[in-house]
Amino acid sequence: MRQQAADALDEAFARLHRTGSEFDDKLSNHGPMAVEALVHAGQWEAVPAWLDSYTRRLEPVSRPTERIARDAWREALGDRARDGDWIALFTDEIAERPWREVLALWWPRLLPGLPGGATHGVIRVGHAVRALLDPGESPVRLAEFAHAMAYFASSNQALPELPRLAGGRTPFEALDAVPPLPIEEKDHISRRLDFLAGWDAWLTPTLSVQEATTPEQAQALLADTVHAATLRYLRRGHGSGVMNVHAVTAPSAVLRVLPALPREQWIPSYTTAWATSSAVFAVYSGREDATGTPAPAPDPVEAGQRALAHGDEHVIKLVDTAVDVFARSGDTRALAAGTLAAELIAPEH
Repeated sequence: MRQQAADALDEAFARLHRTGSEFDDKLSNHGPMAVEALVHAGQWEAVPAWLDSYTRRLEPVSRPTERIARDAWREALGDRARDGDWIALFTDEIAERPWREVLALWWPRLLPGLPGGATHGVIRVGHAVRALLDPGESPVRLAEFAHAMAYFASSNQALPELPRLAGGRTPFEALDAVPPLPIEEKDHISRRLDFLAGWDAWLTPTLSVQEATTPEQAQALLADTVHAATLRYLRRGHGSGVMNVHAVTAPSAVLRVLPALPREQWIPSYTTAWATSSAVFAVYSGREDATGTPAPAPDPVEAGQRALAHGDEHVIKLVDTAVDVFARSGDTRALAAGTLAAELIAPEH
């Protein structure tokens, strides 16, 4: 059965590699992320039918137009029109060296732009890395890693300014203190994030969170950040049921990548993931706490089954992270966050 699940994942990735990273005017293709989450949850038999429905909305993969020179990659960073060129570059990269070496080289280059593409680039990388670690390497999974890294590069966009990370607050306390935008800003996430520049409430030391001084501490604080973000979604996710999902799944993706990274990259990974999660919550959180807390699924298996029955890719991905949080902490509120996502997000297929 384990081999059947791995084969189902490869078949799904192969289908999706014929589709683009985005569709319908900058909507991200969540297919690779969702199918990896479904397979990881043991729901591999449902993947073909889910894809049949989802792929109807997608567009063809971008084709290369001009080679990206290894010494001039910065010129193409954040250029969505060059997604095909980035796929070609990373395909060449993984043909020449082990994927972990490619990741170690490119991660610090791409990490500052983690918020770009509403964080979907790093989220896709997180799922691709987990697939390479378990069930393991295959040509198709390596190709998915190349596509994921390409999207991380082509959608790159740095935060305008980072909050301070020096203080005694835990991630739970600090994330709980993140204020919502003081204006009714309705533009795309990139415009919303631009508003953070110079906003005193964003840069105030009261938002500062514990710094990590060792890789192990960074990993623990990042796990706490994912846990705290899941609980923040439960309280304030109603500000935007869809967009606040990414404040949870982006740091979760970084946490999944850590074991494949050199240890010296763990601390900046935590720092950037924390800042990104708090930024997304700042620009999308509800202004008041939710009026009630939905009942959690009785167990992770039931949570996954409910997410699949709902069908929306954001619900599937949030539940995927919520199950991880529950496994680490035993906190049933994480599973309740998955229930809330299913209530807030309308199924689209």
